[in-house]
Amino acid sequence: MPFSSPGKSYMITAVLSFVVTCNVFSQNTETKYFKDVTTTHLPIDAGAHTLDVVLADVNGDGHLDAVLALENLPNRLYLNDGTGKFGWKKGVFAEEAHDTEHVRIADFDKDGNLDVIFVAEDDQKHEFYLGDGNGTFRNVSERLPSKSEANGLDIGDVNGDGLPDVIVGNTGPTPQNFLWLNNPEKPGYFIDYTKEGLPERRWETQSVKLADLNGDGIPDLITGNEVPPNRLLFNDGKGHFTEHPEKLELTVPLHTREVLTFDANGDKHPDILFLNLTSNGGKFEKDPTARLLINDGKGNFKDETAKRIPKQEYSTYAGAVFDFNHDGHSDLILSALKIPPFESMQVQALQNDGKGNFKLVTSEVIPGSTVGRSWGIAVGDVNGDGKPDLFIGQWGTQARLLLGK
Repeated sequence: MPFSSPGKSYMITAVLSFVVTCNVFSQNTETKYFKDVTTTHLPIDAGAHTLDVVLADVNGDGHLDAVLALENLPNRLYLNDGTGKFGWKKGVFAEEAHDTEHVRIADFDKDGNLDVIFVAEDDQKHEFYLGDGNGTFRNVSERLPSKSEANGLDIGDVNGDGLPDVIVGNTGPTPQNFLWLNNPEKPGYFIDYTKEGLPERRWETQSVKLADLNGDGIPDLITGNEVPPNRLLFNDGKGHFTEHPEKLELTVPLHTREVLTFDANGDKHPDILFLNLTSNGGKFEKDPTARLLINDGKGNFKDETAKRIPKQEYSTYAGAVFDFNHDGHSDLILSALKIPPFESMQVQALQNDGKGNFKLVTSEVIPGSTVGRSWGIAVGDVNGDGKPDLFIGQWGTQARLLLGK
């Protein structure tokens, strides 16, 4: 009989075992939407706490690089070789470990090069760097007007002068949020406009988002707070923000960690999604289900979560809007942790039917290898194939890179 000898039998068994192993590995790292290329495309450092990531071309070669905000380690720059493979360029930012929470990038000094701002929480060491356009940066952190226990950060032109301004969301003993205007006479320097521009509040903010929410062409402000309530403020176009609680329907108490704005239901008006925790690593305290508030076109937001978003038991520290099935509708990628006990989970995917109704499709979309304590998520085409990719920061687990297909 064929294959009757022990040697041949052993060889067949080994080949079949190899094929099965390869198939399992392939299924674990790839779906029809994404391929997990972490092990071949990213520096491996499973102990790093990458809380936020921004993708931008900082050295002028036409490829998206990655700037990482790290907790209790120096912040990092990963340079992209053009194929989506990243190398760690060390010594770019200060070799000091801070409790950095968020990072944003813009050309603050109007020299044509991208600059970087980081904010930190516990040690209050915010950082500001001017880019030279070649992947090097000059530390000008002394230009930042104030220290704070900061979590939220966003940038935008809030007073119509063409320069990017800064909103900082604060927690701590004196949790007043900051508004820093870019100085038109000295771009790249800031004027503290907090007292003039923002109401005095105990904000307890974890996320700030600038977006035109009432259709007047002016960026407004939405804050996600760890202590309720979240807040909606309209901008008069000169950087003066007025709170409108009557326009923001908040039906349950939230511990919000990130705010996303996007057109969920296809009516051309931006809606609001609050991403929430049950607690910050403690016991189960609040419903962590993401809350979707629909805009009526006039800046009034109604909570329609119950009929649009699946109920969730996991906590979400960050997320991204991503049309992963290329149907023209905004889908969602959400980080996920089981709290308690602060346990790693698979990143989650929710598919939009085009009318703002979402269903959970994680098993179809996200590779099984994409497990960790996921945090900040950045979207961009890192390998130049015309398809957006996902760079996922993680807390104490390996940051991950998923190439879009």
